[in-house]
Amino acid sequence: MAEKVKLHDKQFKIMIPEAEIDAAVQRVADKLNERYAGKTPIFLGVLSGAFLFLSDLVRKTDFCSQLAFIKISSYEGTQSTGEVKQQLGIDFDIEGRDIIIVEDIVETGHSMNYLLDYLKARKPASISICTLFFKPEKFLYEYEIDYVAMPIGNEFIVGYGLDYNQLGRNLKDIYVIDEQ
Repeated sequence: MAEKVKLHDKQFKIMIPEAEIDAAVQRVADKLNERYAGKTPIFLGVLSGAFLFLSDLVRKTDFCSQLAFIKISSYEGTQSTGEVKQQLGIDFDIEGRDIIIVEDIVETGHSMNYLLDYLKARKPASISICTLFFKPEKFLYEYEIDYVAMPIGNEFIVGYGLDYNQLGRNLKDIYVIDEQ
């Protein structure tokens, strides 16, 4: 575990170690295991950031499930553009199914709001939102985030699937920009 890493033009330092992330993922999995026992929901992973969280989360659940992925983006560099673009969608029928959206981070909620509208039009039985990180101070919508592994402040973070201009996703810990 490197205490500091350089990605492009920025230096980052550890903010959340791997063991804390793993414990948070287990807490979310425990809640999902309780809610979805005996059901077969569809985990909908939001690419690219949620792939590590989704992988670890699914392996900690003990109910049957299906996996699907969707790719949407609203980021350039360290800032959200506010404009959501969909690059990959669901190619099968989800009507009457329970959907668990798995996201790496929910900030303003623009991407999630777009995704909720997209999914509701396909008439699932239920939609739950599960995120590794949630920035409540930046959140602009009224809908509920059902499962939050870790609420955080407004820091820009990388690691465990989150990137800075496509670098840093492979880091096992969460890093924050080192201002020193």
